[in-house]
Amino acid sequence: MSSPYAAMKIPDFRRFIMARFCITLAIQIQAVVVGWQVYEITKDPLSLGLIGLAEAIPSIAVSLYAGHVADVASRKRIILLTVSTLVFCSVSLLLFTTDPGSFLLNYGVLPIYTVIFISGIARGFITPAIFSFMPQLVPRELYQNAISWNSTLWETASIGGPPLGGLLYGFFGITTAYAVDVALTCLGLALVISVADRPLPPSTDEQGIVEKIKAGLQFVFRSRIILSAISLDLFAVLFGGAVALLPIFAHDILHVGEVGFGVLRSAPGIGALLTALYLTYHPIRKHMGVILLVAVAGFGVCMIGFALSTNFWLSMGVLAVSGAFDSVSVIIRGTLLQTLTPENMKGRVSAVNNIFIGSSNEIGAFESGVAARLLGVIPSVVFGGIMTLLVVATTAWKAPELRKLQEVK
Repeated sequence: MSSPYAAMKIPDFRRFIMARFCITLAIQIQAVVVGWQVYEITKDPLSLGLIGLAEAIPSIAVSLYAGHVADVASRKRIILLTVSTLVFCSVSLLLFTTDPGSFLLNYGVLPIYTVIFISGIARGFITPAIFSFMPQLVPRELYQNAISWNSTLWETASIGGPPLGGLLYGFFGITTAYAVDVALTCLGLALVISVADRPLPPSTDEQGIVEKIKAGLQFVFRSRIILSAISLDLFAVLFGGAVALLPIFAHDILHVGEVGFGVLRSAPGIGALLTALYLTYHPIRKHMGVILLVAVAGFGVCMIGFALSTNFWLSMGVLAVSGAFDSVSVIIRGTLLQTLTPENMKGRVSAVNNIFIGSSNEIGAFESGVAARLLGVIPSVVFGGIMTLLVVATTAWKAPELRKLQEVK
């Protein structure tokens, strides 16, 4: 049995996931500040959903082409270009809070949405590039260990980012919060630069962009296990996510202010981090399909519990448990995708996964905003949790291959 630290002993992998840590921490800080800023300007729950939509639409639009590019061009170069774009977006948000750029906010939240739209384009390209580049940094037998460490660092950033964003915003002001966002994104860019490039695997035989994209789609839709796993998470996150409405819960229901909002925002990450650390030392080796189904169902139950809670500590605890379930789902799905996908198709398969999963958070945020306006905040989250449970039941019934899955090698 390999060491739990085996992947972390590889310098390039270590630098790479530290870069992801810095960038993720910056994104989490930015999400907290942007969400609170937009809600203070508009006082409209739908405006919070529109933040997610502004990022998801461009990300989805470019994903398939971005996946093709990640399979035929330098993956490190793509990551460098996209992180540079994220630096530009962070600097723009910072300038909106200073004298040279604050006049743009005379147009309301439109300039903020515009920056988020540009970052969505960058995210559409960076996701397949990262997914296909990371496994080139470690041997195949260390894939699950690498995914566990990647999840651990990501969840650590998820824990640290929201309360840090809330604290920076609450005690030092919005300009300082965005300045920290810029600094972390720049550090992430510097760490990516320090990672050695890797050669592309031999290209697949298809001729032309359209045929190559079509081949990636066909691979996903012909693999019942991959398709079932990403479909399960798509609908679960689409209906079960309440994160976009947390400013409303913090402000109007739990009455805990900016700092409390940051703590609530970090609670799922606390549970996810602890779970990811546990799975680093005790990887899932049996009953992967059943465990995935149970994890997503548990996530749906947690969303219902959170919606009905009026106690801050209970709400925080339920969100932490939801993060634990989500961490199990992420690690299993990541292991399936990395192990079952050929090296020369990982960019395209990741692009399809990004359309299914990566943007479902943002589309889910929009759905949550619309549902909150139509049904009310609490009924909309309860409805989402119930729909998540129905999705799990349907997937278990319609996808016996996933239900019976034991392990992958």
